[in-house]
Amino acid sequence: MSDRTLTKASPASPTAPDPSSSRHVDAGDEGYSKDLKSRHINMIAIGGAIGTGLFLGAGGRLADAGPSLAIAYAVCGIFAFFVVRALGELVLYRPSSGAFVSYAREFMGEKGAYTAGWLYFLNWSTTTVADITAAAVFAQYWSAFSDIPQWILALIALTIVLTANLISVKYFGEMEFWFSIVKVGALTLFMLIGIYLVATSHKVGDHTPGLSTITDNGGIFPAGMLPMLLVIQGVVFAYASVELCGVAAGETENPEKIMPKAINSIMWRVGIFYVGSVVLLALLLPYSAYGAKQSPFVTVFEHLGIPGAAGIMNLVVLTAALSSLNSGLYSTGRILRSMAMTGSAPKFTARMNKGKVPYGGVLFTAAFGIAGVVLNKFMPGEAFEIVLNLASLGILGTWGMVMICSLYFWRRSKAGLVERPSYRLPWAPYTQIVTLGFLVTVLVLMFCDGGVGRWTVSLVPVIAAALVIGWFCIRKRVARIAAARG
Repeated sequence: MSDRTLTKASPASPTAPDPSSSRHVDAGDEGYSKDLKSRHINMIAIGGAIGTGLFLGAGGRLADAGPSLAIAYAVCGIFAFFVVRALGELVLYRPSSGAFVSYAREFMGEKGAYTAGWLYFLNWSTTTVADITAAAVFAQYWSAFSDIPQWILALIALTIVLTANLISVKYFGEMEFWFSIVKVGALTLFMLIGIYLVATSHKVGDHTPGLSTITDNGGIFPAGMLPMLLVIQGVVFAYASVELCGVAAGETENPEKIMPKAINSIMWRVGIFYVGSVVLLALLLPYSAYGAKQSPFVTVFEHLGIPGAAGIMNLVVLTAALSSLNSGLYSTGRILRSMAMTGSAPKFTARMNKGKVPYGGVLFTAAFGIAGVVLNKFMPGEAFEIVLNLASLGILGTWGMVMICSLYFWRRSKAGLVERPSYRLPWAPYTQIVTLGFLVTVLVLMFCDGGVGRWTVSLVPVIAAALVIGWFCIRKRVARIAAARG
C-alpha cells in the first residue's frame, strides 16, 4: 500500500480537483484544545527568536569571530525568516499541531513525515541537553549554587520545566508569555543602557566604549573572515526555535489572523535584538573580554560594577534557558503525537492527559534530557558545545524539510491542486532553493571547522542509516494504520 494513503488528493490525478475539497486531514490534529491566544502566539514568536544561543552562546562566538559575529547573525536571520515565512504560508493553508511533519505527510508521504519528525526530535532532544546545561551554568554563577554539582542543577531544571509542561497548553502559553516578557524587557533595558554608555563614552571597567573598541582591537574581522564563517553553525542554533509559532498555530483560534502578524514581526526583532545586541556588545568591550563560560551580557554588567546588576542579568539568561527548554518539550510532544498517530513513532507518545497535553511525547523527550544530566556529570565543561553541534544537524534537517515542503506546495499550486493563501513566501521557488543551498553550505562549514564540527558532520551517514533502518522496521505498521483509516 502507498504511504500516501492519508492524502485525499494525489498529484497523479488526471483532473485537478477543487483545492478546497482536497485538503489533507491529519489524524494527529484531533483532541487538542484551542487555548492559545493572540498574545501567547506573539510572545511565543519572540521567545522562539531569543534563546540560549544568544544569551550564552554569543559570548564564545564573540571571542572567536569578534564584531563580525553581527554579520553572521544578520545573514542567518534572513534565512531563518525565509524558513518561518514558508512555514507560515503552510500554516495559513492548513493549521496543524504536527506542523511541517503534517505537511511532509501531505506532500511527500509517510516517509517524508517520518524523516522530518525524527530530524526535529534530534534537534530538540539535544537542545534539551543544551538548555539544562546552560541553566546549570547560569545557576552556578551565584555562590549559593556554586558548590552544587552541575549535573544536579541540570536535573532540577529539567524536573521543574517538565512538571509545568504537563499541566495544560494554557499553562504553557502563560509561562512562555511571561518568560518572553522577561527576555524582551531585559534585552531592551540592556540596549538602552548600552546606547547611553556608547553615546556618553562612559567607562565600562577600564574600557571606553565606542568605535575605537572595535578599530583598536583588530577591526570587524580581528582574525579574518574564516572564524566568522566557522561560527555560523552555532549562530543557526541561536535561531532554532523560530518554527515554534508554526507548531503552536494548531492550538489557537483564528490562526489566519494571528500568524501573519507574529511571523512578520520576527524579522525586525531579529534585527534589533540579535544584530543590535551583538553590535553593542562589540562597542562596549573588546571581543577578547568575552568567553564561552559566561553570558556576554553578564560580563558587561560585571565590568560596570553596578551592585546586583550582573546577578539580575544572570537571572534573565537563566529564564531564557528555561524558556527554551519549555518550548522544546512542548513542540516535540506535538510532533511525536502526529507521528505516533500514523505509526512512525512509539505508540505511547500519542497519549494525552486530561489537560489535552500529549504527555507521552513530552516524557519521551524529557528522557533524553536525563542523558544530558549524565553528560553534565562526566563532561561538564564540554557538554554545551557537544550537544550544540548535534542540535545543529537536527536544525539544518528541520529547516531543509520545511523548505522542501514549501517547494512541493508551490509545485502543487502551479498544478492547480492546492490554492496558496494570500500570505506567501516571496520569490518562490528561488527563495526555497537559495535557502537549501545555504543549509548545505553550513554543513560544509561545520566539516571545515574540524574538531567537534567535523566529528558531528561525520555522523550524517550514521543518522541517515538509522533513519533507513528505522523506516524498514515500522513501514508495515504505518501501512496497516493507513489501511485502517481508509
